[in-house]
Amino acid sequence: MQTVDVREVAPRERHPMIFDCFDQLEPGEVMELVNDHDPKPLYYQFMAEFPGQVGWKYLEEGPETWRVQITRLAR
Repeated sequence: MQTVDVREVAPRERHPMIFDCFDQLEPGEVMELVNDHDPKPLYYQFMAEFPGQVGWKYLEEGPETWRVQITRLAR
């Protein structure tokens, strides 16, 4: 599993970095996102751009660190 920690990444660079990592996943593969806030807007963006292709599971829900397991379900 690949871990993508964006806490030290400039906000404007975060989503492109996350989507680039997701794009490299094969179906069934998982990445872990580590963020400094609830990435709910990212969840909605994933659901809009990759319908039926993304699994999303919170592993830790703040208040300082959020960790999300993102699974590539299909292409």
